[in-house]
Amino acid sequence: MQLDFTQLAPLDAYRWLASTVTPRPIAWVSTLSKDGVSNLAPFSFFQVISDDPPTLMVNVTTRDGGELKDTLRNVQETGELVIQLVSFGKAEAMNASAAWLPHGVSEFENCGIACEPSLRVGAPRVKGVPVAFECRLVEVQPYPRANPNCHMVFAEVLLAHIDDEVLTEAGRVDPQRLDLVGRLGGSAYARTRETFSMARPG
Repeated sequence: MQLDFTQLAPLDAYRWLASTVTPRPIAWVSTLSKDGVSNLAPFSFFQVISDDPPTLMVNVTTRDGGELKDTLRNVQETGELVIQLVSFGKAEAMNASAAWLPHGVSEFENCGIACEPSLRVGAPRVKGVPVAFECRLVEVQPYPRANPNCHMVFAEVLLAHIDDEVLTEAGRVDPQRLDLVGRLGGSAYARTRETFSMARPG
């Protein structure tokens, strides 16, 4: 089978990409508006892009009609965000926070998701997640530049909260204890509990 992506409709291209580039880690992003309203939303076009400086990238699409999502609005207003990783135990709450809500309505309150204060940024963080990265905005890049339908948010990590329960006795992260969920195609997800090791060649 061959797919000519130059001939595919955007929705078809998305479906093929989202069902093949898997599993995708999920950035559960919390922000705060300039008026003090919290927001929480998941994004699966997400990755580490640099370790020096430590930088994460989250792709935030625009809504139909070009309206900006609250996550992007808030990040541009305040320059701050928290990126949480989603464990299997938080999967249902993460999914609930993906629902469309009117501008200015907090997913924390609407979905009954507990939060706690961050230390370096104003945005709250989700309580009970295995990992949370407090970040400052580095830049936002619209893409494609001619007629953007998404914005790449580059965020520098300032402080990480890592649950002691996911660490080994040697102080390393145990992927089975971390038990993250990753996005597959459609409504399918994967867990990180099944792992194997290979030594890199010298």
